Amino acid sequence: MNLKARKRWSLVILLIGLPLYIVVAVTLVNWMDRALGRQPIVIELAVYVILGILWILPFRRVFSGIGKGE
Repeated sequence: MNLKARKRWSLVILLIGLPLYIVVAVTLVNWMDRALGRQPIVIELAVYVILGILWILPFRRVFSGIGKGE
């Protein structure tokens, strides 16, 4: 994939995919609250950190080199 296509895909991922993923992550934590009761803040923070890292793993190749020039 050339640089121009990667830049476009990264924009789509950040503007559409990331907000959708945030909604899914918050929904998951809210479901955990309802199903398991309120968790300690450390566990909720760990869930958010893990989910924050997991979303980028499939898109590493798309985002690599985006900040570099042509």
